[in-house]
Amino acid sequence: MGLTQFCVASGIDQLKDFGTQMRSARGTFNQTVLSKSGRKPQESSGRFVMQRPGKFRWAYDKPYPQLLISDGKTLWSFDPELNQVAIKQVSSALGATPAALLAGQALEKNFVLKNLPTRDGLELVEATPRGGEASFDRMVIGMRANRPVSMEIHDSFGQISLLVFNHFEMNPRLEANQFHFIPPAGADVLKE
Repeated sequence: MGLTQFCVASGIDQLKDFGTQMRSARGTFNQTVLSKSGRKPQESSGRFVMQRPGKFRWAYDKPYPQLLISDGKTLWSFDPELNQVAIKQVSSALGATPAALLAGQALEKNFVLKNLPTRDGLELVEATPRGGEASFDRMVIGMRANRPVSMEIHDSFGQISLLVFNHFEMNPRLEANQFHFIPPAGADVLKE
């Protein structure tokens, strides 16, 4: 009786396959932020849609609504409670960010990628941003079946943000207007 062996693609190979196969995606997420001080974790949840190249809509629903939208050129960040919109150019705002990694933005140009040992059935990839402009020190992406299942984002303050993706749908048909934002009347608009 022989042993049947099968080969699971490395995390980097799965991440690259995801990057080439994904034209669009949508789903939901849960996010937990753990601080270095050990205070109670902050939990939030929401929805996302992404489309290549560089378009995404990241909507936090709970506990506080917030919206991040990119059309590939402009990034809008809207806080409904403050009625405030921050507008940035994507080239300066997106480069080495988690959103850029998921949207498949020049992986090897923006990140140093390294396979880590498998954990909880996930192939893990460590992504360290190249250059000093990133908002985080490193990320660990959990891949399964060529899809991201989790992202662990370590920032320079010792804080860890853990994102778990649910109902991750690959290549759905998306409406183009999801990736444009018009600030509501009376909103404070900050251009950076």
